Amino acid sequence: MNSGPPATLQLDNERKQYNEAIRSVESTLKKLRDCPASEREALQADITQLQDMYDKVTNGRVEIVIFGEISTGKSALINALIGRQIADVDVQGGWTKQIRSEQWDTCEYRVPGAENSAVVLVDTPGINEVGGKDRATMAEQTARKADLILFVTDSDLNETEYAALVELAAIQKPMIVVFNKRDLYESDDLEKLLEIVKRRVEGLVPADHFVITAADPRKIEYVIEDSLGREKTEWRKPEPDVGQLKEKILTTFESEGLDLIALNAAMYAADKSDRVATLRVQMRNQHADKIIWTMASTKAIAVALNPLPVVDVIGGFAIDALMIVTLSKVYGLNFSMAQARGLAKSIGKAAGIFALGELTSWGASLFKLGTATLGTALTMIPQGAAAGFSSYIIGRAAKHYFEHGGSWGSESPKVVVKSILAKTDKDSVLRHLKDEIRNKLNWNRHASQNPAT
Repeated sequence: MNSGPPATLQLDNERKQYNEAIRSVESTLKKLRDCPASEREALQADITQLQDMYDKVTNGRVEIVIFGEISTGKSALINALIGRQIADVDVQGGWTKQIRSEQWDTCEYRVPGAENSAVVLVDTPGINEVGGKDRATMAEQTARKADLILFVTDSDLNETEYAALVELAAIQKPMIVVFNKRDLYESDDLEKLLEIVKRRVEGLVPADHFVITAADPRKIEYVIEDSLGREKTEWRKPEPDVGQLKEKILTTFESEGLDLIALNAAMYAADKSDRVATLRVQMRNQHADKIIWTMASTKAIAVALNPLPVVDVIGGFAIDALMIVTLSKVYGLNFSMAQARGLAKSIGKAAGIFALGELTSWGASLFKLGTATLGTALTMIPQGAAAGFSSYIIGRAAKHYFEHGGSWGSESPKVVVKSILAKTDKDSVLRHLKDEIRNKLNWNRHASQNPAT
């Protein structure tokens, strides 16, 4: 007695998973399109690829991607499956320079419920072509979109083929190893060779996913008898032998069907989501680091060159607040100046920033006041560098805060900033800030010519 679910129930379950896969692609695509314009521009290639996957899965397009070394008969295999001459076949090999797609219109499989469903055969450049780094990347991206992979060989697997097979198996797509050109071998030799190849692919490809073909068989001599009983010989090319391969492809689709396509689409969306998340973090971090350095340098210069006591330090606080407002926007938050001032103050208190830098600024500012601003030339570089350093630490701490969605995560502000201080090369930062101040002084012909260092 068959205890499995009725066919209609199984199809309903497959259709549900298929629709969920479509929604996962749709959701990832929406996240990409909702990125800030600067990020969206950098991620345009990923958006285009994901849109293509969305079109593929919603239209029920099934893609079979074919890999193999040059001259193994990939193009001939496409011709044999389709039943007519589509791809060029040349004995020299290596003529497939770009990824090419051909609709397999004679295939009997269609995605259930998808009116525009089609099976597409995708030919890729030979895996052993010289200078094929870009092609390898393109092929890898194509494999990730594939619903089924055909790996074509015509002899024992060499190192290049085996390495490529291992890489493709890691993508975790259904794969069929196709041993082509069986017509080139005698029966005994073929049997021995097949055993060797099967042992090499064991663990990478299921045993029943190994098939033998002769996609473009060589001519053989036939003996023909005419109406008068006279014999003559004639060289003819036999019909391609790809029946076993076609049967395996159709069996795979019929048994896994929508589940196969749905899983592929969901995996592709998840992979793209992870990649985009990583790239966005990298871009945001780069942007944030640039803002922190720019604002720290700006504060260092502003405090150094401001001859007015007290006002120089207060102006530095305003720059810190503006830096935090700018950083908040990088991470999708929009802090007001009041919120930014509050965060800067809490960071300063938690980390003893005032003891590290702002105290120096206040001391220098009071020195200016005591000398009726005549002390500016003596204090500008050390005071400016100290102020810039405190701004740098505040910026790094604020960056951590925004990276965690506007919270300190599992650690306290004091622990976070203590960790930042431990990882910061203070002398290097101060040298950088002092150089910025000196460069500004050299550019400003009205500034003092003999500042203390």
